Amino acid sequence: MSHRPLALVTGVGRRAGIGAALATRLAADGWDLAISWWGPYDDRVSGGADPDGIESVVRECEAAGARVSRLPVDLADPEQAAALVDRAEAEAGAPVTALVLSHCESVDSDFRSTTVAAWDQHFAVNARAPFLLVQAYQAALERADDAAPRSLRRVIALTSDHIAYNLPYGASKGALDRIVLGAAKELADLGVRANLVNPGPNDTGWMTDETKAWVRSETPGGRLGTPADTAALVGFLCSEDGGWISGQVLHSDGGFSNHA
Repeated sequence: MSHRPLALVTGVGRRAGIGAALATRLAADGWDLAISWWGPYDDRVSGGADPDGIESVVRECEAAGARVSRLPVDLADPEQAAALVDRAEAEAGAPVTALVLSHCESVDSDFRSTTVAAWDQHFAVNARAPFLLVQAYQAALERADDAAPRSLRRVIALTSDHIAYNLPYGASKGALDRIVLGAAKELADLGVRANLVNPGPNDTGWMTDETKAWVRSETPGGRLGTPADTAALVGFLCSEDGGWISGQVLHSDGGFSNHA
């Protein structure tokens, strides 16, 4: 039986996405993986569908020595979201040690165009699902407090500052921030460290040439952010060395958010 800790990573549907980079980085760092995705969402996001993406990511993770469980799930469904941690543990035969949330619902809309249905969908996926996942993770740790190594227990979620013209996405990410910061306090007695990572603009297939040029001009680092940049920070936060960091919103954007 594997002695590698298990990370549950959501939003791993496309090779170009941040979730895929997180999974492959954690596999290289010595983690086993339970990866979730939802094909119907991946089919409609900017950047296009990647039907072979999951198997490609799985192969790369396995090549790094990881055992990988595949867990397609519609996180807009509260019953599926609430059951995902237990499902991951059952599939892997191991406790979830780290919960890494990189899924999202993101459809551009503003005050004029946002519908109630779109608002509810964003909050269901970006706020309610993370709440249910953290709640289930806490319950799993409390049931078997000696199973997952305490020094590696983590909740990490990807957040965003993008609000204007992406209103329900930005508002629901604001709710996500509060959920994770609350977890940093409430789950501390279980040894959990909880943080948010803001990747800034990452080129995952949605950027036009004009957008790329603008982002470069606004970033002191002078280049586009990549999923690998985000994965490097998440990998550190999931390591023993990252264990003193908790309750933080960390930017991994080359200075984009602070550019005057």
